[in-house]
Amino acid sequence: MAQMMRCKFGLFSLKYINNPLSRIIKYDKYQRSCFHTSWLLNVKGKEIFMPSLSPTMETGTIVKWMKKEGETIQPGDALADIQTDKAVMTFEMDDEAVLAKILIPEGSKDIKVGELIALIVEPDEDWKTVELPSSSPSASAPSTPASSAASPVEAAEPPAGQINVAMPALSPTMASGTIVKWNKKIGDTIEPGDSLADIQTDKAVMTFEMDEDAILAKILVEEGSEVTVGQIIAITVEKGMDIASIVMPSLSSPAASAQIDTPVSSPTSATKTSTPAASSASTVPPSGQIYGLAVKRLLEEYGLSSGSIKGTGRPNRLLKSDVLEHIQSKNIQKVPPQIASTTTAAAPTSVPSTPSATSGLRRGAPKSGPSTYKDIEVSNIRAVIAKRLGESKRGIPHSYATVDIKLDALNEIREQFKADNIKLSVNDFITKAVAHALLQCPDVNSLYKDGQVVRMQNVDVSVAVSTPSGLITPIVFDALSKSLSDISNDIKTLAGKARTGGLKPNEFQGGTFTISNLGMFGIKEFSAIINPPQTAILAVGTGRDVLDTTFKKSSVMSATLSYDRRAIDEDQAADFLSVLRSILEDPTILTISRGQQALRHRRN
Repeated sequence: MAQMMRCKFGLFSLKYINNPLSRIIKYDKYQRSCFHTSWLLNVKGKEIFMPSLSPTMETGTIVKWMKKEGETIQPGDALADIQTDKAVMTFEMDDEAVLAKILIPEGSKDIKVGELIALIVEPDEDWKTVELPSSSPSASAPSTPASSAASPVEAAEPPAGQINVAMPALSPTMASGTIVKWNKKIGDTIEPGDSLADIQTDKAVMTFEMDEDAILAKILVEEGSEVTVGQIIAITVEKGMDIASIVMPSLSSPAASAQIDTPVSSPTSATKTSTPAASSASTVPPSGQIYGLAVKRLLEEYGLSSGSIKGTGRPNRLLKSDVLEHIQSKNIQKVPPQIASTTTAAAPTSVPSTPSATSGLRRGAPKSGPSTYKDIEVSNIRAVIAKRLGESKRGIPHSYATVDIKLDALNEIREQFKADNIKLSVNDFITKAVAHALLQCPDVNSLYKDGQVVRMQNVDVSVAVSTPSGLITPIVFDALSKSLSDISNDIKTLAGKARTGGLKPNEFQGGTFTISNLGMFGIKEFSAIINPPQTAILAVGTGRDVLDTTFKKSSVMSATLSYDRRAIDEDQAADFLSVLRSILEDPTILTISRGQQALRHRRN
């Protein structure tokens, strides 16, 4: 009997326990070609679109990729050679990144401006695990013929001499831009090099210049409008051509194509679809998507169902941006709250009939419903700043050191300069002193790139300037060789350009050290966030009067150094602050010209 039971148990174990791993089901949806199969570990790549390398460029050909997948891209590196309608031009990158995926191979012709051609990731991310977006060419290729066949309207052929000007890609990562100002009016003549418009990109406000002679015939996009790259924004014609003979493009924007695809409804049904688009959407069964309280509130306010909107978050998450985009594209209005109808229906039975009682009740009744609020749209520049500072705070181990600096001698020298009609601010002296301190403490004048500390030879000081669109840091290049007057003029010029949006990329990209001064706002002391790949930033507070040990009034300023602990040690940070304090407390060396400094050094 025991032998039979042993035999049966052995057969059972062979049948159900043997090779248990073969029974684990792995869905095709989550299978990846990399070393893991978890969609939680995938990297979401930054999309690179076909740029508009000339004002009249509509399509381009990838002649050659200058970088391979997995190679590091430095600012200014050539990513690809692209043949435009003018010549073969080099497509350069502005930011440091790693080329993760090439989506368009070499030799591909007639790639439309704004079409996705590659994916990049940050230098510290795993490029092998980059996730292909749902809008990649491989995913969207099958649907293209169907959508073009279904479109009943075809683009009219423009006459000879007419040029449709599309929104250019003024930076490699630019997906859309905002028309800040049109610098030409309809009928104005355009010469080569003339500025057609000022466009706000994801980097800064940049000038869109024309390469050929033309006349501005039509402006299709108003100032302040956000436009995707490749969308037609204006029409130009050759000189001598009649402006009235232009042919308007049929599909100048994605919104126009959406209006063409939607059938025209009767007047009675149009009145019903303004708000009750929500009621039809509410009949869709829920999709099981995950969403937070903000998304839930939006769905309730507009009467939407999560099943009618496809979420782009991971994993299976519906984002607030998805709902807002759906509301704007469908032009859905808010559904009136249900509480209002019930209270008005119950009013005849509960409210007294006398007018005085009614008015008294209205005055004393508390207001119901949610509190009012206003959504402030985040500009492209502020979104990029928020992203960079968030990455800096999360990824860089910040350490801090604070020192008090006496300003009595500095203020005396400023008064002497003022008597000679030379106005110098405290920030000018600080910038010059920082340059001297960085020369004596070269470990602080460094960058942290690819896990290595790179000591810089030049001293290029970035000065933080507040603008309506966000904080920007123009650079005083080679500050050590400049006089106090030169530094003062540079800072005034760069700050004026920054506030008007006239900074060029080479005037704010780079730098080896940053100064952030809030002393003019009465801030006593604060800590600033490091601007990567720099390794340090100096936060300067206001000057304040204190009593020293001899009960003598003295002006003191607090300065806090935020430094990257991976690149700078505590003693190196202390040495830098000590040198900076000694220079600012005896700033006579800052007033000596470069030739006099060299002569003094030779005598010593």
